[in-house]
Amino acid sequence: MVLAGVIPVDREIGSGSFLLACAAAVRKGGTVLPDEGTIAPEHPVWVRFARGMAPLMRLSAQLMANIVEVPGGRPVRVLDVAAGHGVFGITLAQRHPSVEVVALDWPAVLEVARENAEAAGVAERWRPFRGSAFDEPFGEGYDMVLLTNFLHHFDVPTCEALLRKARAAMSEGGRAITVEMVPNEDRVSPPGAASFAMTMLVQTSRGDAYTEAGLGAMFGRAGFSRTEFHPLPSTRQELAISYR
Repeated sequence: MVLAGVIPVDREIGSGSFLLACAAAVRKGGTVLPDEGTIAPEHPVWVRFARGMAPLMRLSAQLMANIVEVPGGRPVRVLDVAAGHGVFGITLAQRHPSVEVVALDWPAVLEVARENAEAAGVAERWRPFRGSAFDEPFGEGYDMVLLTNFLHHFDVPTCEALLRKARAAMSEGGRAITVEMVPNEDRVSPPGAASFAMTMLVQTSRGDAYTEAGLGAMFGRAGFSRTEFHPLPSTRQELAISYR
């Protein structure tokens, strides 16, 4: 089962018990699932999720690629953090022959992304980087770091630590490309994005759905000079481009 379009309800909960899990999570202030819910290392749910969500994320990825400017005439290095199905990085590589993607995720999940890269005809410009976004050193010299449907799993301090790490991995003029469910500042609209915060409460120990102001503040504190937001029409997501 998928709630709000971008997160699986794990089989440990089951759709019939979801309301009970919601009530328990509200009382606790976070997930009642063991091992921090679905963000536990190498949780098997993410392989199923990667296979199931790839077709649903193609529109968001295409809309993102319409907006993000990519220079030609030289290799453009892209780090796809928590790549999952890999569709966002793969779509950029399809659009731009200059793009070379390094996809970071758990080994089993990257097998799904590798299959997608091969099917898209970009496998020669796509390579896996196996491990945790929090434990593995990113390296340096990336023109773009993709953070698609990832920040909502964590609290603000954890997100900011990751953003500082991403910024340090970028070349001068680098950008962070973020796709998220973004509620309005009232946090009760639009319904899809607002209800996503409840999904995070049930599925993670400290995750949330962040507003534009919240995301912008996190990127600012992490050292980025500015962040601009773009709607992704016909989806419930937004694109944020943050400049090093």
